[in-house]
This record gives sequence, structure tokens and C-alpha cells, in this order.
Amino acid sequence: MAGRFDPQPTRTTVRGGEVVVPGQAHAEPMRSAARAGGRTRRWVPPWPLDLGLVLGPLRRGPADPTFRTTPDGSVWRASLTPVGPGTLRVSVRAGAVLGEAWGAGAEWLLEQLPALLGASDDPGAFEPRHRLVALSRHRRPGLRLTRTGLVLESLIPSVLEQKVTTDEAYRAWRSLVRTYGTPAPGPVDGRMFVMPAPRVWSLIPSWEWHRAGVDDKRASTILRAVRAARRMEEAVGAEAEPARRRLELVPGVGPWTSAETVQRSHGAADAVTVGDLHLPGIVGYALAGNRDADDAAMLELLEPYAGQRHRAARLILLSGRTPPRRRPKMPRGDIGRL
Repeated sequence: MAGRFDPQPTRTTVRGGEVVVPGQAHAEPMRSAARAGGRTRRWVPPWPLDLGLVLGPLRRGPADPTFRTTPDGSVWRASLTPVGPGTLRVSVRAGAVLGEAWGAGAEWLLEQLPALLGASDDPGAFEPRHRLVALSRHRRPGLRLTRTGLVLESLIPSVLEQKVTTDEAYRAWRSLVRTYGTPAPGPVDGRMFVMPAPRVWSLIPSWEWHRAGVDDKRASTILRAVRAARRMEEAVGAEAEPARRRLELVPGVGPWTSAETVQRSHGAADAVTVGDLHLPGIVGYALAGNRDADDAAMLELLEPYAGQRHRAARLILLSGRTPPRRRPKMPRGDIGRL
């Protein structure tokens, strides 16, 4: 009941938050992927794993057609891998991870499973410099930064989120993926889809972008990115900063979008988001009581966390210490109705 009176999450706090995944107490018996024609992998992480914290940033809204949580405590993801579409189901039982995958990309998804769940991350390199940050880390021992190994999967929805409200961006992603994506392989219902392949994105008519609420500027940026899809995906083999520079060669992809992308594709611990409407004020308020902080002030406050600034920002967002709202939300628009 008390949650009704909590401040409404902003675009940034949603990204810094977590997905609620039902616990083992409510888990139902797991179905065998082998019986359903899939592949399986069992993996035991040497740390406490929180699926909602690690995989939460990959969900683009509660109705994301590529991401689901189910009452048995599982997280499902539908991805377009380098070898084709695939569906991954991840569940945790007694400290062990069971990965089940279907489709042409099944083996690739299972091979990437540890990195997806944070095995490439090094939270031990992080040293809290503020009491609030230290307390937030203590309360979230299962926080690790995911690494998907897929660039366009994060780049395209990040472009859709440029300069619009969260609801508008999520609606556009949902509409385009459901219309032009392919049904997710495996034992899933009709609500899950794999995002469109690069060529399919490039063939979406202008009026369909308009109908989804996407303006010409964002649509053109996505079209330029998918035309260089191979070069974009090759960026996953580089370190985060060189990868960001490559992404920013695409007109329309700036520091905000490249940071949001490599945070997910590379698990980039230092890729702090600049140019965000809310993040500077949240960081400034949490660390210095300055709700009017700009990007420069935020970067100065995060300087003690150099090399780990994105992790520090996520912990600040997860602390729940955000400035009280004092002005109206960004107005919603829907160009699809024009």
C-alpha cells in the first residue's frame, strides 16, 4: 500500500532499477527443455545471483515482447543472435542456474549465459566513497553488470528513447517488434517476439515509423545503424570506449545513446550516461543535496569512482534517494495520431 505514494519512476530510475522475479518459494516444477526440443546448460555462479537486478536493464517496459518473467521464477529473453533467432529461459534453484534455449541461436545463447549473468563483471574493483553508495551496495549483493554481446539489440531501443518519454519509447519498441519481428522459438506463447533483422528494419515504410510514434530523426538514425549492422556488431569485440567511438560515427548516435548501449552490450562499468534529463539531478541530490546539478557537476561528484562510474550511478538509483518532484512531467506526444 505504501508503494502507492512513492515517487513515480523516471526514465533513468527505471533503467537503474530491477525487475521483480518471483522467488523460489513460488516456483512451479520446471519443464524439461530437452522434452521440448531445446538445449540446456547448468551453471553455478560463485556469488549470490539476483536475476532481477542483473537482467532488469534489458527489459524495455513491462510489455516488452522480447522479455518476460513467469510465476515459476524464470526470466525469458528472445534475441537475434549472430547465428539466428533464439529464446533463452533462465532460472535459479538452490544457487544453480539452469539455462534452457531454443531456436537457431540456442547454442550461442547458452555459451554467452555466464557473461549475460555478470561473469565478466568485477564488482570487487568498486570501492564506495559515500555512505549512501556503500549502503546501497550492501543491500544489493547480487548486483552485477550484464554483458549481452549484442549491439543492435541495445542500440535500436536506445535510439527510440531519445528525447521522448519512457512510455512513448516503450510503445514504439513494442509496436515495431510485434509487427516486424518473428515469433520467438520454443515453448512460449504468442506474446514473445525476436526483434527484426537489420534488413527488415531497413524496409519498414516511413508511414509505419510514423504510426509507431517515431519521428524522422530517430527513424533515420536507426536506418543508418542497421545499414552498417556488421560494423556495429563488430564493436562488441572492442573495449567499451573504442566501441562507443565507433557507434558515434553513425549520425544521430551521441554520447547518451552510446553509453546506454555499451552498458548492456559490453557490461561497461564506467559508461556513465551524460545528457540525461534526470540522472544529473538524482546523482547531485543523492551525493551533495543538489537537485539542480548538471552533467559537469554530476561527473565531478562521480570522479572518485573513475572506472566504475556507471556502477556508482546504478547504486545511487537503486538507493531510492531521488529529489521530490516539483515540476510537471515531460509532456507526452504521439506523432502517430497526426
